Amino acid sequence: QVQLVESGGGLVQPGGSLRLSCAVSGTIFRLYEMGWYRQAPGKQRELVAAITSGGSTNYADSVKGRFTISRDNAKNTVYLQMNSLKPEDTAVYICNAALKTVTYWGQGTQVTVSS
Repeated sequence: QVQLVESGGGLVQPGGSLRLSCAVSGTIFRLYEMGWYRQAPGKQRELVAAITSGGSTNYADSVKGRFTISRDNAKNTVYLQMNSLKPEDTAVYICNAALKTVTYWGQGTQVTVSS
């Protein structure tokens, strides 16, 4: 069974930083494109950042220059480093793995940015 388990969420003040982790098991991690999505109550789920099996990255305009996605294939883990956090970044952040027609989702981790 393929599992994606996120960690690292929490409460942080505006301007602060968090690093999210997504540990993947049950498949050949290095072959998958990995992504971080987020969803706030009453809003659509949006793609925040993605990284291909080859290491190419893509970011939503709202997080460019503040967030960095990376992967460690030896640890079967993808990360999202979030800096200069804003209240509008508050959401549940969900990890995604995709390979051709196959996709998997994590359970999500809550990020709250508030003073």
